[in-house]
Amino acid sequence: MTPAPESPRPRLFRRSTWPEAQFVANALRTETIGGAVLLVAALAALVLANSPWRDAYSGLRDTAVGIEWGHLRLTVGHWAADGLLAIFFLVAGLELKREFLVGELRTPARAAVPVLAAVGGVVTPALVFVGVVAALGGEGDAYRGWAIPTATDIAFALAVLAVIGSHLPSALRAFLLTLAVVDDLIAITIIAVFYTADLEVVPLLLALLPLAAFAALTQRRITHWWLLVPLGLATWGLVHASGVHATVAGVLLGLCVPVRPRASVPAASTLAADTDVAHRFEHRLRPLSAGVAVPVFAFFASGVTVVGGGLAAAASDPVAVAVVTALVVGKLVGVLGATWLVARFTRASLDDGLAWADVVGLALLTGVGFTVSLLVGELAYGTGGARDDHVKLAVLVGSLTAAALATVVLRSRDRVHAGIAELESRDEDADGVPDVYQRGEREG
Repeated sequence: MTPAPESPRPRLFRRSTWPEAQFVANALRTETIGGAVLLVAALAALVLANSPWRDAYSGLRDTAVGIEWGHLRLTVGHWAADGLLAIFFLVAGLELKREFLVGELRTPARAAVPVLAAVGGVVTPALVFVGVVAALGGEGDAYRGWAIPTATDIAFALAVLAVIGSHLPSALRAFLLTLAVVDDLIAITIIAVFYTADLEVVPLLLALLPLAAFAALTQRRITHWWLLVPLGLATWGLVHASGVHATVAGVLLGLCVPVRPRASVPAASTLAADTDVAHRFEHRLRPLSAGVAVPVFAFFASGVTVVGGGLAAAASDPVAVAVVTALVVGKLVGVLGATWLVARFTRASLDDGLAWADVVGLALLTGVGFTVSLLVGELAYGTGGARDDHVKLAVLVGSLTAAALATVVLRSRDRVHAGIAELESRDEDADGVPDVYQRGEREG
């Protein structure tokens, strides 16, 4: 009796479809440019904060603008954190919904690895942070910053990846992008649940009205900006007035936008039935998020004084040491450990041409926690205080250290993968789709 052939072992980081690869490439291109602008903005803030113009910089950041109603008189720095970052999280909401409905997360098998890796990359750094603070004798409110090292900065990390890993397989790039999107969802959930001090229920319930109207219009493909923008601003304002961090409104608005085309639309629609509304919104908003919202926030959040003993004071703060350790070590152990466990218990193997060194490099790169880490630091310890400055320095040092270590690992792996880019670009039948993707579709 002939034994039954063994079923093929599942593969981690299998090549995605050609449309998904194109989407990831476009997202990487925009986020790479945004990451470069972000770095310039952060560097400019550091220079100004340690120059004779430091008073002018802090004066601009702390200037109050707005109206008293609804707690809408905020400093310029708070407008950047509460207002502009809502655009960043709106794009994150669009990405997340797209990934779960039509992207890499639409099937449980593909979703398991990046989702579990993201969870590991949140839980482990938080535990490392708490452990280091306890070991160094931190007291009082020191533990409030446990969520600072949990999120990965999409723009910063992808900018580094674009520079040092231009030949890495597209599946690894998609993994990092998807993991960072899930990271953002977990981070915004943490902000809403653990960093909401005083909750006002009435404004929060009222926010459901413009949110529902926004959802109804977009579901009917009615996308006039003069209708949607006021509804979005009303949702943001009411969420802000409720005490919940206003960036939550951005995610909620993003999740309301339809992703899949529909067979027919009402006569009042401004778009065709086959139009992917989320893709259209994301195409328009991603450059605004990556090129304006995040860099402006970084400019006002990164200005910390290093000269005059600032760096030494931060090095003696248990919170700062815990942030650096959690970003560099916690992220590596969490992401790599979760990925290895998935492979171990599903008996999966890495796809052809990949090695665990590739995963180590990506796990190190997830330690680049900038935008959301700075935001959580401000929420945990307030703005303008000594500990807030220590946290900012720690986030900068930890992120740069993680990026440097990832560069060492991924540079060597990039040389190994140099031939893959040429293989994936071959299109012998000249139909516009690389042959390797067509073979992958036929096989799987």
